Amino acid sequence: MSKIWTKKPMSAFENDMKSSQLKRVLGKWSLTAIGIGAIIGGGIFVLTGTGAYYHAGPALALSFVIAGIACVFAALCYSEFASILPVEGSAYAYAYGTVGEIFAWIIGWGLILEYAMGSMTVAVSWSGYFNKLLKMFGLHLPDYLTSDPASYTGEGFSMNLPAFVIVLVVISILIKGTKEAAKANNLIVIMKVSAVLFVIIAGVFFINADNWNPFIPAATMVKEGENMKEAYGIQGIISGAAAIFFAYVGFDAVSTQAGEAINPKKDVPFAIIASLLVCTGLYILVSLVLTGMMHYSDFNPQGKYPDAIKAPVAYAFEIAGQGWAGYIITIAATVGLVSVLMVMIMGQSRIFLGMSKDGLIPKMFSDVHPIRKTPAKSLMLLGIVIATVAAFTPISKLADMTSFGTLFAFTMVCVAVWILRKKEPNMPRTFKVPALPVIATLGICINVYLIWNLSHEAKYLSLGWLALGVIIYFTYSLKNSKLHKVGYGETFKAEQEPLEKPDLD
Repeated sequence: MSKIWTKKPMSAFENDMKSSQLKRVLGKWSLTAIGIGAIIGGGIFVLTGTGAYYHAGPALALSFVIAGIACVFAALCYSEFASILPVEGSAYAYAYGTVGEIFAWIIGWGLILEYAMGSMTVAVSWSGYFNKLLKMFGLHLPDYLTSDPASYTGEGFSMNLPAFVIVLVVISILIKGTKEAAKANNLIVIMKVSAVLFVIIAGVFFINADNWNPFIPAATMVKEGENMKEAYGIQGIISGAAAIFFAYVGFDAVSTQAGEAINPKKDVPFAIIASLLVCTGLYILVSLVLTGMMHYSDFNPQGKYPDAIKAPVAYAFEIAGQGWAGYIITIAATVGLVSVLMVMIMGQSRIFLGMSKDGLIPKMFSDVHPIRKTPAKSLMLLGIVIATVAAFTPISKLADMTSFGTLFAFTMVCVAVWILRKKEPNMPRTFKVPALPVIATLGICINVYLIWNLSHEAKYLSLGWLALGVIIYFTYSLKNSKLHKVGYGETFKAEQEPLEKPDLD
């Protein structure tokens, strides 16, 4: 059993970096744009509606504050790790080099849940805005092609066809190359941030302060699907923070791209912290504007504006009599959510790449296309799975499981960076977490508390996923791990070719 605690030597990580077939084409601002591209999307354009109605009411802004604080602690820990181990794999790689293989596997398995469910959630969210955009121009898709079977009220077959198709479109972009995907993401991010600033500036003129009274509504029960759940009050703010945590997955995605960063030890920590701070501020402002423009109770999917919860920002302007603004926001959200989906699927494939290189999952996940320098086989398989699940699963189920995966990974990173600081205090670090014992402890506590406040169903399903991961580890991964193969350690001593000159074009 001692094998399961084997740590990957630092020389092995150096070997991975030198032998990597991925192109180092991402600079500081491209990495920051990747973080912003992933963070700004579902949180602003979709989860603001569900967070306001099902959880916190106008106090949704406080939910974003709490979630942002939790992220700051984790982001600082991520940044220190990224300055030490600038490789693809994110928290999985960090844990493998500091705590041990079983710990790394569990984190990696949790990251798979985070990114896969996150991608599916965004695909379903995109479908909602796309359908709204079509309706604005007088086009309508039949309900059985825009609804998952659980949400469809008619009879016979149904699927969310737009969600299915957009995943396949994004996969085709990612297969073409990282530089091409980054350029597309940069353009979308500029458009998306502009739209968010427009919402904040224009929305201020239509705020009705009465909608904020009371700012923290009294706790009560609301109906979600067929079940009743407790909402509002202090508990509602906390559960809201847990539910919207999915929106903060972006800065974690930055660390998965370290293998393609030109100067990862400096640029990845910068991009992680910069993207988080920018987006947290925007989230808080948008949630205040939105709940000021539209009463939180009007996001009720059973109420007078049943579609408002699917596209809350656009509907807020429509209800304010500014339908023209709804066009701008809907177009920006429809295009903007594509970049979120792009970054999440890209991050997922890089997690697979790191785990496959170590032998913990099949080799096909680390096969890189000889010309495009992307993990094409992995991306194609991911596309099929994500597209299929997104087409047949309700968004509420997906979002909560994504939050579990995110919070779990953040917790483990806070633990692992503390362990590494204790065991290897003299290891070179271009970034160090200030007051680490305090930051790590706060990060662990708040993330665990938010996990506790997720829905029971999400916790049970997520724990089931982790249990499945443990079974796979002991039946496949432990036997195939490269660290346990005789003679593998000698490869760490072999001379390596120098890193490929970065492609700066």
